[in-house]
Amino acid sequence: MKRPSNLVKAVDRSVNILEELANHEEGLGVTELANRLDIHKSSIHRLLSTLVYRGLVKQDPKTDNYKLGLKLFELGSRIFNDLEIREYAKPYLEELVVATDEAVHLVIMDQGEIVYIDKVESSKTIRMNSQIGKRVPVHCSAVGKAMLAYYPKARVDQIIKEQGLAKYTENTITDLKELKEHLTKIKEQGYAIDNVEHELGIRCVAAPIFNYSGKVVSSVSVSGPTIHVTKERVEELAKLVKDTAMKISSQLGYRR
Repeated sequence: MKRPSNLVKAVDRSVNILEELANHEEGLGVTELANRLDIHKSSIHRLLSTLVYRGLVKQDPKTDNYKLGLKLFELGSRIFNDLEIREYAKPYLEELVVATDEAVHLVIMDQGEIVYIDKVESSKTIRMNSQIGKRVPVHCSAVGKAMLAYYPKARVDQIIKEQGLAKYTENTITDLKELKEHLTKIKEQGYAIDNVEHELGIRCVAAPIFNYSGKVVSSVSVSGPTIHVTKERVEELAKLVKDTAMKISSQLGYRR
């Protein structure tokens, strides 16, 4: 970007200080900053005093070095919290529908349940019995298990304690030990399968979506009747779903 003619010198210098501190986890002193940025020590000191006052910078009481403050994290978090995941995910959901010709869902976890927040239908005449806003259990849905696999064990225990392990079909996992072993496998392979565990005749393949901090925040799935989403197609669909989940994760700032 071309340097503007009306640049505010103090603001520009303040940003330079923040960027320099970001490169030094142990922090830097006034003299070091002055030398690195070619700014007089008295000017650096005044700018630092303002940045400290606003919480953007903090001073280590042991070393007297200056480091980035938590206010920056707070401001950055607000940006990511305000991101509309549906907006960023939509084009990738549509690409996945074209690639698979099956229904695609985007979900989040809310109070231990899965909530559909977006859906793109396939061109096939058989429609999925799902809609935006609908809630489904975590333990027997591919989208739920894809997220649950990346949750801390204590959180998994809490969710199962609150929600239970209700049986929906003959394939539903209703034993906690078996479910945990299943979640370990999901984490290893990077995707989950609902093998007719929630609805008769329906099979789903899902993968987790991560945010900038590496936290699982959503998941995406391909779903359809077992006559279309056959066992033989699972591996092919899993690769496509994982690729889609990673593209959406990248849009949320996730880096492996």
